[in-house]
Amino acid sequence: MTAVPRLSIGLPVYNGEEYLAESLDALLGQTYADFELVISDNASTDTTEDICRDYAAKDSRIRYLRLSRNIGAAPNHNYVFTQCRGELFKWASHDDLYARDLLLRCVEALDERPDVVLAHSDQAVIDETGKVKVPYEYGLATDSPSAPVRFRSLLFEPGGDDFYGVMRADVLRRVKPHDSYHHADRTFVAEITLHGPFHQVPELLYFRRDHPTRAERANPSKRSRCVNLDPRRAGLLHPTPRLLVEYVWGFVEAIRRAPLSPQDRRECYRALGAWLTSRRHPGAGERVEDRAPVVPPEVAVSVDDLVAGREGRRS
Repeated sequence: MTAVPRLSIGLPVYNGEEYLAESLDALLGQTYADFELVISDNASTDTTEDICRDYAAKDSRIRYLRLSRNIGAAPNHNYVFTQCRGELFKWASHDDLYARDLLLRCVEALDERPDVVLAHSDQAVIDETGKVKVPYEYGLATDSPSAPVRFRSLLFEPGGDDFYGVMRADVLRRVKPHDSYHHADRTFVAEITLHGPFHQVPELLYFRRDHPTRAERANPSKRSRCVNLDPRRAGLLHPTPRLLVEYVWGFVEAIRRAPLSPQDRRECYRALGAWLTSRRHPGAGERVEDRAPVVPPEVAVSVDDLVAGREGRRS
């Protein structure tokens, strides 16, 4: 029997032919190699299946699963996690890039700090060609030993991409699966941080690709984004007000389910109340994607130097 890898990477994909091969090269070229890569193809209609089967034939760490119909992005994310076996888990996006040491640094951080439940790294937005556009400045207090402080920080500050960090799988099994209402990823990450602190590796190792066909840009309205997350959200039973109410209620439920002391639970509810009040003020609900880019005079990093499979390119 094949030994169970320590880390599982779940890659849900739908019609990802444009950037998929680059992302697979970056993942398979990691300096940390004790992982399985489970790809869940959401009934793609382009050449995604061919690309996946070609890579799976060359690397035994890949398991390719193809769904018979498009179940939506959120259910596919949840499904691929159920198919993974490692004690550690990471979701990967088919269009992002990963520096060679990303997994190694995150796993090292989790090994050094048993209290940490999720590790990620500094990150930047790249364009279609892989050129850095916007380095993120991560300002969240997710490393605090206090659950209410971590929770409040996630409420009031635009986040990074902690959703794509390396997590402890046993913690992930204790939170509610990713939902499909407006900003469901925020309530999902907020519930995870109620189980323990995060660690941010101070190295630029994760590159989120911004392009016209990315789900957030291809679906500009709240309704269309939620339908992309789950086709069952289409129709009259899921109007925008319901999607917003579910978003707020998702935070309430996260606090209710989390293993908190009575005092910490009360503090989290107070933070949520303050956040709800603050929504009346301009900018209170701002996302990091909406902020003006924080670009240094010169970005002293080359994606091509850091990411496997891009040797010889020039960003």
